[in-house]
Amino acid sequence: MTAEGPGMLRALIWDVDGTIAETELDGHRVAFNLAFKEFGLCWRWGRARYLELLQVTGGRERLLHDLAQRPPSQVPAGAVERERLVRALHQRKNQLYAQRVARGEVRARPGVLALMAQARAAGLQQAIATTTSRGNVQALMSSLLGERWRAGFAAVVCGEDVERKKPDPQVYHQALAQLGVAAHEALALEDSAPGLAAAVAAGVPVLLTRSAAGAVGPMPAALAEGGDLEGEFHGPAGAWPGGAQLLIALQAHWPGLPTADGPAGHEAPATRAGPWLSAPC
Repeated sequence: MTAEGPGMLRALIWDVDGTIAETELDGHRVAFNLAFKEFGLCWRWGRARYLELLQVTGGRERLLHDLAQRPPSQVPAGAVERERLVRALHQRKNQLYAQRVARGEVRARPGVLALMAQARAAGLQQAIATTTSRGNVQALMSSLLGERWRAGFAAVVCGEDVERKKPDPQVYHQALAQLGVAAHEALALEDSAPGLAAAVAAGVPVLLTRSAAGAVGPMPAALAEGGDLEGEFHGPAGAWPGGAQLLIALQAHWPGLPTADGPAGHEAPATRAGPWLSAPC
């Protein structure tokens, strides 16, 4: 079976963190805390605090947002020094995260690898559209799919490739342009409200797979939503089976499915020193 013809589903566009794997709470958060400890900082992001910070997309941006809310005694006084610290922390966090992934401590969510294989066999193109760094994507995907994982994806758009991160649709516009498909010919897989908003703004229908650190509350803009990919999905078009039947059902009914509001087409393409360090927390 191949994906051809007008109005057909031709591509899957994958978010990474929270969608492909539960990376946030037990991956990135733990790595951030390890980096804080290595730098001699008394900071620690608990689960509740990290869930709040996830409303800010991008690890570097998340750090800057957190620093802005801390007492002056806990952070460098100058903007340049703060930026230097954030960059150093983020770089070390990414290294620690990659180590955890390499040890097999971050695994694919149920049904993800099976759907990727099924889509590949059906002739669908696949892409990654994420605001995380290319290094983090490389670490995770090579762990899950092997060193040659990149051959299975026609486009990989990461945080370094865009000026504006989700919920801005720029990452989706770039992915669509590289795939060479229209927005209504692609399906986005997301787990968060910012990711859903980014895809919808680009005109791409979204299958929302709720994660431990993802979307909360009703998400009516999604084509359908559910837990992991092996479970059932519900949306405006009714109930959809998960597992091996999900892609079959989507392909069979794709031309008649409701799509997200938006355009139908797409656009072309450290330092650890300082008096604040020893200040009490």
